[in-house]
This record gives sequence, C-alpha cells and structure tokens, in this order.
Amino acid sequence: MQINFLDSSTLHRGDLDFSPFEKYGSLTFHDTTSPYQVLDHAAGAEVVVTNKVPFSADTLAQLPDLKLILIAATGFNHIDLEAAKERGIPVCNVAGYSTSAVAQHVFALLLNLVTSANRYGAEIQTWHQSPIFTHLDHPVTELADKTLGIVGLGETGSAVARIAEAFGLSVQALAREGATSTSRNRVGKEEFFATSDIISLHCPLNPDTEKLINAETLGLMKPTALLINTGRGALIDEPALAKALHEDQIAGAGLDVLSVEPPSLENPLLSPELRAKNLLITPHTAWTAIEARQRLLDGLLGNLEAWLNGEPDNQVN
Repeated sequence: MQINFLDSSTLHRGDLDFSPFEKYGSLTFHDTTSPYQVLDHAAGAEVVVTNKVPFSADTLAQLPDLKLILIAATGFNHIDLEAAKERGIPVCNVAGYSTSAVAQHVFALLLNLVTSANRYGAEIQTWHQSPIFTHLDHPVTELADKTLGIVGLGETGSAVARIAEAFGLSVQALAREGATSTSRNRVGKEEFFATSDIISLHCPLNPDTEKLINAETLGLMKPTALLINTGRGALIDEPALAKALHEDQIAGAGLDVLSVEPPSLENPLLSPELRAKNLLITPHTAWTAIEARQRLLDGLLGNLEAWLNGEPDNQVN
C-alpha cells in the first residue's frame, strides 16, 4: 500500500517516529504541497495524510487509486466531504489531541498580558540603569476575583475553565441557542461581553460565529477587558479589533490564530504600534506541544488500522 504524507512538515518529522506506518505500506513524505501540486504528490497513493492540503471534487475525480484520506488535524473544511463519500473514500480526522496544549497556551498568552512579563523580559538589558530595584513601567494586574467569559464549552473550553478556577477566576459562558446545559453559569450576549474581564474563544467557526468579535461586541466590553483567541482567526473582525486596540477600547489581546495564515503584512493586527497596545500574537503554535503531536500521530495510525480492519474510526463523511 502506498501512503503519501502531503504536508509532513506541519508535524515536524524530526522529533516524531513515523516508522509504525511502515508495516502497512510504503511511505512518501512531502514537506509541503501547494494546490497546484496535489495531483502530482498524491498520484498512485491509496492513502493520503493531509493537514491543510485541499481536496476538491475535481481533484478527487483525478485520483482513481485513492481509498482513504487521513486528516492530521481536527478541522476538515478543506475536503469536499460529499465528493469523497460519493467515491467511497472515508475521511477521518483526529479530535481532542491538543486540548491540554491549547488550554496551556491560553494562559501563556493571558499571563503575559496581565504581568507584562514579555515586555519586562525584553527590557532586561536596561535593568542596571534603574534608579530603584524594580521597574513599574508596564501594568501588572491579578487574575484572582476577575471573571473569565468562555465562548464554547467543549473539551478545550472546559479545560480552560478548570484552570481558570485554580487562579481564582470566576467563569461564565456565552449562552448560545442549542447549547447543552452545564454546571457553568451561562449568560446572554450583552451581559457576557459587558461583565467579562477576559474573553477566551473556543467555539467552532460557522456562519453564526464568524466575526463574533466585531465593532458591536467590542463596544460592549470593558475598557480593562482582555481578549484571547486560540480557536479560529475568522472569529474576529480583525480591522475592528485593531481599531479597538488603537483607541484603547479594550486593554489588550492575545491571539494564536489569524484569519489568513500565514498572514499578509497588510493585516491590520501586524501594525508595530499595536504591540505597544498590549497585543501579543503567536504563529498558531498553541497545538504544537510534542505530547499533542504524538497523540495526533497515534490518532492517524489508529484511524489507518481501523480502516484496514473494515471499521473506519473518526470518519467525518
């Protein structure tokens, strides 16, 4: 069996062992695959592994040998699921592998914002010039007794809630139509945005949540509020957030995702002035802990083995 990894650099092969796949077939690794290279890089493969490489109906029609698509991620909106189903090609993803890593990253961003640790760390070379033993140039606040508002109480949102309570934060969730009841306090939109000291986004991206953070919702937030996004970049109207930060409408933001990745230099959130406005951006690294990537690799192998046994696991189509 021929197994082709189309964008293996997204898993960083250097610190992961792919050899367990070799007992099932011949492996071919492509570090990256552009949309124009898909047919060439997937040609002859019975199984392809892809993180972000798109598969349209037209592409699938030109790959007669393809029998299984393994997604090295949770999201699958880059695959034409109906076309794959029509051709009898199961599409399997791996969910939940990065919960702990992403929850951890939420607090890496948040703690930098409330302690200014990243700012002070960048100024350590000038400490010897201080007339006093400390620096008081950047604001430092405590998390205890503040309110964390969570949008999306799935696995990751719930993990963030548990960590938040250990810091002495109270937790509330945005009440959304169709949401299952939980022990968490759920509040309506206006109350949620007006009373949350910190808002962390963990909901799926869909027509109802796209640009959930916009001029209206930012206008409801406290001027001392912080925004964290480790979910999907398009949950935020980026020009609206840039304007809100420029005008001190909110106190800061920590983002691990942007609407287009890698971003264009024209993205308003990449403005150098905004870094001084308490904006912290990391390049979609929340999920990349070695333990999380190992779980992802294990999930891919498990999906392959289940398919070979006639019972495709984690099938999304």
